Amino acid sequence: MKYIFRLEKVKYKDILNIEKLNIKKDKVTCILGESGSGKSTLLKLLNNLISLDEGSIYYKDKDILEINPIDLRRQVIMLSQNPVIFEGNIRDNLNLALEFKEKENESDEKLKEYLEIANLKKPLDNDAKKLSGGEKQRLALARALLSDGQVYLLDEPSSSLDDETEKFVIESIVNFTKQSNKTVIMVTHSIDIAEKYGEEIINLYKGGITNE
Repeated sequence: MKYIFRLEKVKYKDILNIEKLNIKKDKVTCILGESGSGKSTLLKLLNNLISLDEGSIYYKDKDILEINPIDLRRQVIMLSQNPVIFEGNIRDNLNLALEFKEKENESDEKLKEYLEIANLKKPLDNDAKKLSGGEKQRLALARALLSDGQVYLLDEPSSSLDDETEKFVIESIVNFTKQSNKTVIMVTHSIDIAEKYGEEIINLYKGGITNE
């Protein structure tokens, strides 16, 4: 199977109008486009968080409307631009990913490995709600990677980070997913990031795909 997602004649309100789009399996695909071009909407459609008005979306050659949404989201992990952080400490927040997958909690050593990938140097006992915006974003990223999905939908995963941290975190994500044969579909505002890390680039303009 070459493509993890296939979109055909997809329309959503007046935001997206995509005649055809194929997204390759086990690749890092970056989505570029100006504000309001439909980038975040496209990710939500791929996760079945919103329902398309027309057309079809296939995940692993199966119409996503025929897949139980919970089962889909256990395989296709979405990280929004403003991720939800739950009450409790960092450990609690990380283990929630495993509860959703109906898995046993991981050891503290394993949890720390994922915090390292996300460049979050905080004790597991720290109150998650008291983290800064950038730290919360990195905690949510570590939690998403811990979910061990097949696909990661990342909406501006480094938007709250400084340039140096952004470079470290994006490189860590790419290395992690390459080593474990995962697919990354990442919305980014940065052409530099897309050109450096994206194996495939999708350009959205006014809700459609453009080659420019």
